[in-house]
Amino acid sequence: MSKEQVAFKGRIVKVTLDTVTLPNGKRADIEVVHHPGGAAVVALDAQQRVCLLRQYRPVFRDWIWELPAGKLDPGEGPLATAQRELIEEAGVKAARWTPLGGIMSSPGVFGEVVHLYLAQDLTAVSADTEEHELIEVHWVPLAEAIARASDGDVNDAKTLAGLFRVIGRLKQ
Repeated sequence: MSKEQVAFKGRIVKVTLDTVTLPNGKRADIEVVHHPGGAAVVALDAQQRVCLLRQYRPVFRDWIWELPAGKLDPGEGPLATAQRELIEEAGVKAARWTPLGGIMSSPGVFGEVVHLYLAQDLTAVSADTEEHELIEVHWVPLAEAIARASDGDVNDAKTLAGLFRVIGRLKQ
């Protein structure tokens, strides 16, 4: 049994102060940031290039490298989110989709699960970037993207997980 007190409710997240009973019977007070979840896409073209976005993130006051991704809208499943975000942010759609599993971005406090997908058989379409997003679309050879992730040039957790999971998937 847990007791939950809402400390903050915003447009996207809700923060609660919870009292929970752990599996060992002890009680703990925790803070939880509730998020609807998201989806991220490793879009791989016929030349084995991956779509990496260079996006300005105001939280860090910097540009970071990341996969096309976004939050789940109400009533929208993870695959539909991935498909929508790939079109909106990268200007491509995919004929073939492969799930790569989910990741928990910061499970100590953050309740978000990001669902990862591999998108292939790509076709260019018109991008529809949201007004508040500053995005540059780059197509990078997969081997170079993996090297950049290994070297620390790519620091976004969902992007790191997606790139390394796709390598494992392609070796199968």
